[in-house]
This record gives sequence, structure tokens and C-alpha cells, in this order.
Amino acid sequence: MENAEAIHVQPNSGGTTGSAAACSFSGCIMPVMASSGQGSERLNAQLLVDSIPGLIHTARPDGYLDYFNKPWLEYLGVTLDKVTGWNWTAFVHPEDVEGIVAKWRACLATGEIFDYETRVRKANGEYRWMFHRKVPLRDANGNIVKWYGSSLDIEERKTAEEQFRRNAQELQRSEFYLAEGQRLAHMGSWAFDPDGFYYWSPELFRMHGLDPASKPPSVQEYLDCVHAQDRESMANLIKGILAKASTFDATKRIVRPNGEVRYIRCVGAPIVENQSLKKYIGSSIDVTEHELLTQELRRREAYLTEAQGLSHTGSFGWRPDSGGIVWSDETYRIFEYDRSVKPTIDSVVQRVHPGDRADFEEVTNRALAGATDFEHAYRLLLPDGRVKHVHAIAHVLQDASGNREFVGGVTDITERKAAEEALRRSEAYLAEAQRLSHTGSWAWTPDSDARHWSEECYRVLGFDPRDGAPRIEELIQRIHPDDQPAFRESVERAMHNKFDEELDYRIVHPGGAVRDIHTIGHPVFSPSGDLIEYTGTVIDVTERKRAEEELRRSEMELQQMLDLAPQHIVVYGPNRERLYANRVALDYHGYSLEEWQQSSGKYIHPDDNGRLDVVFGHAVARGSADELELRLRKRDGTYRWFLARYNPLRDNKGQVMRWYAACTDIEDRKQAEDTLHRENVALREEIDKASMFEEIVGTSPALKSVLSRISKVAPSDSTVLITGETGTGKELVARAIHRRSDRAARPFVSVNCAAIPRDLIASELFGHEKGAFTGATQQRLGRFELANGGTIFLDEVGELPAETQVALLRVLQEHEFERVGGTRRIRADVRVIAATNRNLQAAISAGSFRSDLFYRLNVFPIEMPSLRERREDIPLLVEYFIDRYARKAGKNITGVNKKTLELLQSYPWPGNIRELQNVIERSVILCETEIFSIDESWLPKQPSLTEPKNQMELPRKLLAQEKEMIEAALKESRGRIFGPTGAAAKLGIPRSTLESKIKSLKIDKNHFRTLSGI
Repeated sequence: MENAEAIHVQPNSGGTTGSAAACSFSGCIMPVMASSGQGSERLNAQLLVDSIPGLIHTARPDGYLDYFNKPWLEYLGVTLDKVTGWNWTAFVHPEDVEGIVAKWRACLATGEIFDYETRVRKANGEYRWMFHRKVPLRDANGNIVKWYGSSLDIEERKTAEEQFRRNAQELQRSEFYLAEGQRLAHMGSWAFDPDGFYYWSPELFRMHGLDPASKPPSVQEYLDCVHAQDRESMANLIKGILAKASTFDATKRIVRPNGEVRYIRCVGAPIVENQSLKKYIGSSIDVTEHELLTQELRRREAYLTEAQGLSHTGSFGWRPDSGGIVWSDETYRIFEYDRSVKPTIDSVVQRVHPGDRADFEEVTNRALAGATDFEHAYRLLLPDGRVKHVHAIAHVLQDASGNREFVGGVTDITERKAAEEALRRSEAYLAEAQRLSHTGSWAWTPDSDARHWSEECYRVLGFDPRDGAPRIEELIQRIHPDDQPAFRESVERAMHNKFDEELDYRIVHPGGAVRDIHTIGHPVFSPSGDLIEYTGTVIDVTERKRAEEELRRSEMELQQMLDLAPQHIVVYGPNRERLYANRVALDYHGYSLEEWQQSSGKYIHPDDNGRLDVVFGHAVARGSADELELRLRKRDGTYRWFLARYNPLRDNKGQVMRWYAACTDIEDRKQAEDTLHRENVALREEIDKASMFEEIVGTSPALKSVLSRISKVAPSDSTVLITGETGTGKELVARAIHRRSDRAARPFVSVNCAAIPRDLIASELFGHEKGAFTGATQQRLGRFELANGGTIFLDEVGELPAETQVALLRVLQEHEFERVGGTRRIRADVRVIAATNRNLQAAISAGSFRSDLFYRLNVFPIEMPSLRERREDIPLLVEYFIDRYARKAGKNITGVNKKTLELLQSYPWPGNIRELQNVIERSVILCETEIFSIDESWLPKQPSLTEPKNQMELPRKLLAQEKEMIEAALKESRGRIFGPTGAAAKLGIPRSTLESKIKSLKIDKNHFRTLSGI
């Protein structure tokens, strides 16, 4: 090194680091030794250094790193200019920069060799441990002229050292726990392999209450020691650790032979060799006392949390010096912050109502300035706009280091504030109520004569509130002289007996006005039973007194009115106790009021007594008015009929307070009714001979034949088909059949099939489900369901459309149907009676009526005779209708004009009984005498009706003519059914009716649309 000044190095211009790197290298790298042979030969030093598999760098004497070889730059992934100088610190791990820089500066100052370990970031961003070493190069004077350094990757070594260190520490801890832990902590150790326990320490035996001299238990023996509730989980744990090697930490309960239960914590670790589980070793600790203390602590924490929740009081801690704040769960709930939010003074201030922030900050500043406690109330404004009222109180605690911490509680007093506000409103309402009801309140302490009067109390008693409450003697002087002795006696009695007192007296106001006062006093006692004070009210009852006096006068007048009323008037209590009977009733029975109240109903006829009990009992049970007729015994022993009406009197809660009964003498009416009844019986027998069936009037052979058939078919359930001309009384026959059947108590439902639109007939008969068609907004019951158990009358059954005929046939055959839009089958217990004025045989031939339905309906046919066939019944019918409409019109018609009767009998009556009924009603309205007559002009001339030779010829002609008319209308409207120019409008019939006829007559309406296009 002594010849260093004479040595120089020629840079290699072909180096990979470029000319700048070459110059840097040539100017700073150590000189290359000259060969000692035949002359000097220059070496390519840069190529040599870049070829070394080590990481080489150099530095100036001042610590400026001026060169890194090619492996270094490739390791870092940068060019030389990015790491020279002190830029290299950017590649050192941030946690290591301060240490390496300090070490480097120290070595620069002392000239010592630099050794240091840091983490350096590779080009891919990964940090790896490096050992750095720098050696100084000195000149002849000992001055440092250069630093040469190298770095070595020691990542694997560092990893191994760390693992070794951890293993050593773990071993030391295990040895300590094994030795000292068992001695000091009553801890036992054990060893366990797949075959079971093969080692237990003596302490472990003692923990389980077993003999240490015995051998370790088997797995099953061990599980038998475990508490029954923990046994299954421990068995599953043993299975799990044998299946997969893993450490475990479990606490379970064991039961000692003497029955004592102990908590044992068991910690174990596996020993694995060649990836195979060899054994488990571990320790067991008796943690009974710790577990019981933990459970007690948890209970207390739970109690505290519950108490805070119930009292809406949270706790907090605040360190003013550091600003740290700790909240309980309830405090979080009060401020409505999430527990993930760390509370600060700023977060609290954000919740404080803007109107209270100044006061809050003032309290906070005093606490920061050294106050030892604080207490204040403020409002919280929550994000959703709600306002809470809170009250906070805290006291400062100081530790040995002088650190201050406020510990306190915050209470949600919103409900209390609301209650206080409600109380203030209630007091205002009370004062207003006292003013309106003229009721004052007072309190009086007898020992000290201390008093408290409400404002209304001053007004009621006529004293000035500005003078304060008067003394007792002053009050007595204001009382009316006649009432003063009673007042003094009441005061003395209250002080002596200490009971509630109630008194009425008169007070004389300063202006001379006398007011009636009602006062009530109630004693208030201490817990020891000593009288504290009397509290009570004074009420101005002057108007009430006057009203009571007026009421007494009215009651006296009412009493006189009741006593003079020509009825028996009695009053009963809610349970039929006798309270009052008027003078008329008492005189009738020969009782005094007391005797009547004590009587047990002996004055009621024995045959009526039970009926009275039933009727009155029902009235009491229902709480509604009722009446009955009964016989009451007179004082002479005779009985007379009375109509008794009972009416309840209710209080404002609807409870019956009184029963008022009025009995009216109806003896004369009852005798008249008996006479009339006897007359009616005789008359009814005469009427029955003329007409057996209500409104079916007549005695002609034709009608008697029909009535005979009605009597025979009525008791059965057979289907009946009633035919005949319009107006012959087919529905009356149907009702007569129903009334004489076993179904008379059940519904009779009548349906006019011709009056219901074609589209709705199925829904009308069988009902529909919600949503079955447009407009079906809810479920609807059909007529068959409404008639269940009774009778359904299908009038004009010949007008049913074909699809409805099918459904009706199913009902007749299977006794079941489905609602429109429904799928559930519904049983039909209904008797069917049908009627028509059409020739169904002709309709069957024309294809508009089903033959199978006809045969089902025609089980028992009844042909109604026309009025022409029963002319002998016309006089009876005329008399019947005249009587009905004359009574309705309030007229007295005593006879029928002979000519009128002959005219009525000679008329053919194409409209049958309905036409006769209408003519009679019109004539009664216009009749002005007692003799009934009609105008001959009201009966139009009718051609004589003769029976058709061929009963099938006329219906066929009518159907053919109807078909021609429909086809003509369709042709004219070009196949259009509805609309102003449609065929329905041209024929003057509904669209549904026309479509039904088109279908029954088998008309192809599309044919006419085709013709219109040709």
C-alpha cells in the first residue's frame, strides 16, 4: 500500500455501466497492483468488480457513496445516479434507516470498520436482510482516502435465528411452567398418545381427587370424571386432536369422588415426528376460584349494564390532559354513536344542542383549568332532529403521577323533562279546572296552623290572595252564624279522630252574598303514623243546591203525576229488587209500599208467573226493553189482564241501573179479542173450505186438481215443473209447495231466469270467485248456496242459455256445482221447482232446450189452468182483490155491481189472474161509491181463443219467423251485433239476448260478414 500513489488504473471504456461509471470507477476504485514480471500490464478492474458475485460499493472519506457495482444495481433495479450520495437510504427499510445512518456517521468520525445489518428493498419491492461491511483505505499519513464496502444477503440466517430465538424462549417458558407452575399454581402435567394417558403428575391426581399412587386413567375413566354437561364436548375434543394434530386450550368441569365440582383448564400441544402425531403433552390448572370470580364479575357487569339501561344512566371517564374518553354501552346509546366511533370532546360538542354549546364549553374549560368536579344539564340534537335532555355529573381522580381523570355519569332525563312539562301543564289545567268548577284546594297543619290555599280557594271563600291564607278563627267568622257551631265541631273531631271529614256550610262574602260550600278533608300521616296535615277541597255548590231544591220540587210534582196516572207504574233495581210502586198500583193490590216490596209476586196469576220470570229474565240478560201480557190479582181476589212493558235505565257506562215497568189494563180488549177470535175461527173454517192455500183463491175443479197435486208432492223432495200461461200464479204454487214441505223453515229463493243477462246468469245461480271476470272484486255466493237446505224456484227456466242448462243438469244429477272461476266442488242440498210459459217440447225440437234437462225437471209436472178454464173462481177472486186494495186505499166497498161481475166473467182474460188483479186495483182507486164497478172500455175486445189443432205447429212457426227476422237484421247490419247500427239495436233487444238466440237457432253470423265483402 506504500506505493499506492504510483499506481493508477486505466478505465475500460467498454464497461456495462457507461462512461460515467467508468470514470467514477477509475477515479475512486483502489489501485490495481502492477505485475512484478516482465513489465506492467493494465487490468480491466471494472470488469473484474462487476464480475464478482458479491455486492460491492465505495464511498468518499466524507461518507458520500460514489460507486455500486453491477450486481448491486441489478439487485436494486436502478441506475447508479439513483443511489449515489445519500440516495441509497431510500432503499433501506424505514425502520432501519435511522440506525444505519447513525452507525455510518459514527464510523466516519472514528475511522472504525463499519459493520451493520439492515433490510434492503429489491427491485421487486421485497425487503431482505443484508450484512454491510465497509473498510477504510488510508494514505501514508493515516488519512482515510476511500471506503470500500460489500454487502451480503443474510435473509435465511436471520429467519433461522428468529426461529431459534422463539424456540428457545418457548422451551424456557415450558420448563418454568412445568417446574415452578405446578408447585406454585397447583398445576398438573400430563402426557397423552393415541392409546390414551400414559403420564399424570401427582398434582394432577390431587386436582381430580384421585390417589397419586394409582396409574393414569383411561380415556373413558377420564371422561367419567368430567361433568355430565361437559362430557360430550371433551369427547369430541379428544377425537378432533387425534384426527388432526393441533394445540388446544379448553376449560371444563370435573366432579371429584366426594361430589365437589372444580373448573379445570387444560392446555395441550402435539409432538409430531416425520409428519406423524406421536403424542400430546400439556398441563391442567385448577381455575375454580378464578372462574367463580369471573362469573361473579360478569354478573356484576351485567347488573351494572342492566341498571344503567333501566335508569338511562351511562358512565364515562375523561382525561383532560390527553383528551382520552371512555364510554359505557349506555353512554353510547344516549349519545347514539356507534361503538366503532372513538369518543372525543369534539364528537360530544357535535351532539350538543347549538343553544347549549356555550354553557357546555364553559364547563369543559373550567374542568381543563383545574376544577375538581362539575355538574350540568344540556340538550343533545340528534341527526334525525330529535332532542334529548341529559344531566352529567363527574368528580376528578388523580393517580400517583399526578394525572387527572374525571369519572362520572350521564343520565338521559328526556322523560323526566317531559314529565315536568306535563306536570306544569297539568297544574295549569288543574287551576283552570278549579276555576271552571268553582273548586279550590287547601292544606292545613293543625299544630302550627300553617295553611296553603289555591287561587280558586280564595275566590270561592271570598278572601284576597294578597293577604295570605286566613287563620282558622278568621275563616270561622266569615261562616254563616247558624253553621259556625257545626264547623267548629268538625274541626275538633278531625283533630281528635284523624278521620276523613266532610261538611256543608254557608259562607258570607264581604259584599253580603251567601254561598253554599261543600268541603272534604283527608288526613296525611307520616310513616310512624303521626298526623302531618289535612288536605282537601272546597266547592261552591250554591247552584247545585238551588238545582237540588228545584229537583225536589219537580220530584214531588212527578210523584203526584205518577200516583194519579191511570196505569200501574213500578220501578225495579238492576236485579229485579222492588223499589217503587205508584198509588194506583198499590190501591189495586191493596198493599202499602212496604208490603209490596216484601211480597213475592203473589198478586200474579199462577199461570203467568213462570212466563213473567222468563220474559223479565231475558230482558235483564239482554238489557233491552220487552213486554208481555199477564193477569194481576185485584184486592177483591179477581184477576184482570194487563199489558206490562219493561224499559231499562242505563248509566253513562251502559250498565242498567233501573227497570221501569208500566202496566196497562187491557181486560176489555182481551175480552173483545176472545170474541173476535171465536168469530175468526168460524170464518177461517169457511175460508179454508173455499181456499186451502193462502193466496191461491178458488174452488173450481181445475184448481182443486192442482191443489191436490200440491198436497201430494209437497212432503217429498221431488223436482217439480210448473207450466201454464203467464199470470196464472205459478210462483204462488211454488211457495205453497215449499211451505208444506219439510224445508219450510229454510230459505225459499226465487230467480227469474229471463230477467238476468246471459253473461251473468251462471254467476247469479252458482256464485263466483274473486277475479273470475272483470268486475268480480270479491267472492259472491250464488242463489243455490243461499237456498241451501231450502227451495230454489227457477221461473222462466226455458230462457236459460245452453251452457247454463248444462250446469243446472249437473246440479240435478250430482247435487254439486262449482262457482264461476272456482275449482272447489260445493254440495247442493236444494229442492228445485221450475216454471215456464213456453212449450219446452217445441224448444227441444228447435234445439234451444236440452231434452235431458227437461226430463230431469219434469219429474212431477203441474199444469196451471188459465182463468178461462176456471171462470167459476172469478167472483171469489174479485171479492179477494177488492178487499185487499180497498183496505190499502182506505175505502169501504160493500158490494159488486151485477153487470160488472157478468162482464168480468165473460172476458177471456189473456193475461189471466195478473190482468184481473191490475183491473181490480185500478178500479178500486177510481171507485167513489160503496158499490164496485168497472168501465167496459177498460177490457179490450179480444178475438175468441180456440185451442190449436196442432200444438207443435204454432211454436215452430214462431221460431221460423224469429229466425227470419234475425237473419234479416244481420244481413242489413252486415253481421254486426252491437252498436247503434247493429242487429241488436235494429231488433230492439239486448246484445246478450240476441247472441243467445243466434246460438240456439244455429245462425252463422259470420256468413253475413262474408256477404258484405262480396
